[in-house]
Amino acid sequence: MVQKAKILLVDDRPENLLALEAILSALDQTLVRASSGEEALKALLTDDFAVILLDVQMPGMDGFETAAHIKRRERTRDIPIIFLTAINHGPHHTFRGYAAGAVDYISKPFDPWVLRAKVSVFVDLYMKNVQLREQASLLRLQLEGNGGERHPGAGEDSEEAQGLLVELSARLAAVEEQAEALTKQLGDSADAATAATAAHLERKLAGLRSALDALGPGTDGDPSAQVPSQN
Repeated sequence: MVQKAKILLVDDRPENLLALEAILSALDQTLVRASSGEEALKALLTDDFAVILLDVQMPGMDGFETAAHIKRRERTRDIPIIFLTAINHGPHHTFRGYAAGAVDYISKPFDPWVLRAKVSVFVDLYMKNVQLREQASLLRLQLEGNGGERHPGAGEDSEEAQGLLVELSARLAAVEEQAEALTKQLGDSADAATAATAAHLERKLAGLRSALDALGPGTDGDPSAQVPSQN
């Protein structure tokens, strides 16, 4: 059974949260409500989220301050944040959102189809990253179990492990291609949004690529010798 991704919805108005749930319910993921910045930060302490939809105008801790706290935490700094706002104070206001770490900035009332499509991209990338990490972990356990001991069938196990490495590398390459497509999809957004999104994905994918390459046994510091580059 495939585990669903979690999407954090942050807004101080219940009717806005209800509207977001209605729009995003078609994605069939787990939607988590937070009615304040403080409540959002509490939820982020224990759960992993694919993306955060964050209202800018909230009493007390507003969206900008909440985003700043999220980006300061090691655990949550790479979670994509989409700012939602009912006001438009011009380019300076928008730039402040990107400076706070947002990957996108949508003004209310927003097009439900556009919002759902943008969230869907981040959910898809998150699920692929989770799958890659799980497969890499299983492969590492298999390689460690075979390390240093020769036994009947060991050669076959080694060949199977190498085959899995190649498959994982190919799957990661597919995610890298999707990240490039995402950058193109966000091309009509402000330059700051595209740059922030690209930087976020580059960090995540670079980390996955490094972890995957490190699985190659017997490379003497050159894991790429065991895993063909798919870039």
